[in-house]
Amino acid sequence: MITRIPSIDRSIAVSTAETTEQRLARLGIELPEAPVPVAAFKPFIRTGSTVYVSGQIATDADGKLVSTGKLGAEIDVAGGQEAARACALNLLAQLRAAAGSLDNVARIVKLTVFVASTPDFAQQPQVANGTSELLVEVFGEAGAHARSAIGVASLPLNTPVEIEAIAELTADA
Repeated sequence: MITRIPSIDRSIAVSTAETTEQRLARLGIELPEAPVPVAAFKPFIRTGSTVYVSGQIATDADGKLVSTGKLGAEIDVAGGQEAARACALNLLAQLRAAAGSLDNVARIVKLTVFVASTPDFAQQPQVANGTSELLVEVFGEAGAHARSAIGVASLPLNTPVEIEAIAELTADA
C-alpha cells in the first residue's frame, strides 16, 4: 500500500515588509543560544555564501534533551515531530550565529534528518516535517528545501532526532 505524504503548505503568508527576525517575534518563537558542540567539531562552517550546519540534536533552551529513545519504541510520531522542532530551533540559532541575523539567510537549501528508529518504523518523513514545517513558517518559500529523512539505529546522547543543514546567505551577510 502506498501512502501519499502531504506536501508542505507553501501558501503561508509571509510579508515582504516583515523581516525574518520580526516574524520570529510575531510567531512567539524565542531561539536558544547556539548550542556548543559536545565533541570535536565546529557547529557550522561558512564558505562564501554557503553555511553548512553540523548536526543539531533535540535539546531545549537549557541544553537538556526534550526526549530520548527511538521512534517506534519509546517515542511516537508526534513526539518525534516535537523533537524535530527542537532541533530546528537549535538549527536557527546556529544560522543566526553564522550569519549575524536570520535576515541574512537567503534560503534553506538542504536538510538531512536522522531519526533513531526501530527497524520496522517507516515514518521518518513525517517526523522530519517537525523541522520542515517550522522552517517554512519562519522563512516562507525560502524555507522550502530539499530533504533526506533517514532511519538510524542510534544517535548521540540517545536523542531521537538529529538534523544538519545547508543554507545560502544573502550578499549582505
